[in-house]
Amino acid sequence: MAIEINAPVFPESVADGTIATWHKCVGERVARDEVICDIETDKVVLEVVAPADGQITAFIKEEGDTVLSNELIAQFEAGSVADTRSAEVSQQVEQTTAQTHAGATAVVERSQPVVVQDQAPAVRKALTETGIDAANIAGTGRGGRITKEDVVNHQVTPAPVATPQVTMTETATTPSGRIEKRVPMTRLRKRVAERLLAATQQTAMLTTFNEVNMKPIMDMRKQYKDAFEKRHGARLGFMSFFVKAVTEALKRYPAVNASIDGDDIVYHGYYDIGVAVSSERGLVVPVLRDTDHMSYAEVESGIRSYAGKARDGKLAIEEMTGGTFTITNGGTFGSLLSTPILNQPQTAILGMHKIQDRPMAVDGQVVILPMMYLALSYDHRMIDGKEAVGFLVTVKELLEEPAKLILDL
Repeated sequence: MAIEINAPVFPESVADGTIATWHKCVGERVARDEVICDIETDKVVLEVVAPADGQITAFIKEEGDTVLSNELIAQFEAGSVADTRSAEVSQQVEQTTAQTHAGATAVVERSQPVVVQDQAPAVRKALTETGIDAANIAGTGRGGRITKEDVVNHQVTPAPVATPQVTMTETATTPSGRIEKRVPMTRLRKRVAERLLAATQQTAMLTTFNEVNMKPIMDMRKQYKDAFEKRHGARLGFMSFFVKAVTEALKRYPAVNASIDGDDIVYHGYYDIGVAVSSERGLVVPVLRDTDHMSYAEVESGIRSYAGKARDGKLAIEEMTGGTFTITNGGTFGSLLSTPILNQPQTAILGMHKIQDRPMAVDGQVVILPMMYLALSYDHRMIDGKEAVGFLVTVKELLEEPAKLILDL
């Protein structure tokens, strides 16, 4: 039965997407709900799965092509597919491997070559998994192209020994003889670049700094982290303290939790905190909803879940939509001080940094304490300096006396 495979229905905030990877080639056996394609948008990577057992019969969209919401991308044939020729090749590979292990020289005779349509993703995947250099394979496909079958057969019959050749893809040589590699930006990276540039051009951004003594939190964490993890099944980190401190400070300074919409100021009666997470594809900001109602354990579990999803490219669009305030932690990578850029339409963002032992004056004595610089960037059109500094000082005080957070003081 012929089935049309369409792109997912994109949310209103996503105009289109790009075919990032075809995981299956035309004619290859596919199981129901198996991922066959990744579509990259400017926010997330969406997976397209097989609607049934069967095989792809034709690609309508190739890798790199732009697709619209619900647009046709491939043709699919449902039902059992007997791939006798592929089974024969696999059996030959197994027999040859066994003979080679026994010390015999394997010679595989093939009749007319099995032609598999040249689908670049499948061929690249096979080359990567086998470690075979494409330059050593004679293509039997149309126009001399390498097919997946050629890669399999190359494993069966060893290629003649030749002088190794280094092939460079997507590279160029400058007039001075230096090598450069040119790689297109991903859609996510381009979108992040656009948003950051817009934030610097369209806001009156200003940053104020303070520092916080992390020893009280570190001592509390050291004392209770094992019991906390045993009780809640989540590790006790620093982020939960910062999220809860920021939430309390936002209650006291509503302007910092507001946003600008044209000529209007929107004051939010809820606290949705975005936590910036770095991934291989770029920076993403999943949102913790209603943090004023979340426990420390729920905050820690939520952040850990988002970090895993960001690493695997599994974040959903709704998990990154909205947010009234953002926290970013450059200290994870060793940053001692920075000025974070606003995440529009939000009007403020808090930057955490590396915890560094420094000599501090305490009651007339020099004491070595674990200190962290805090940076609050804010839109001066919306937030006055008094409110910004008051907000940051409140965060500092709550972190230095975490009992106030727990006792709601």
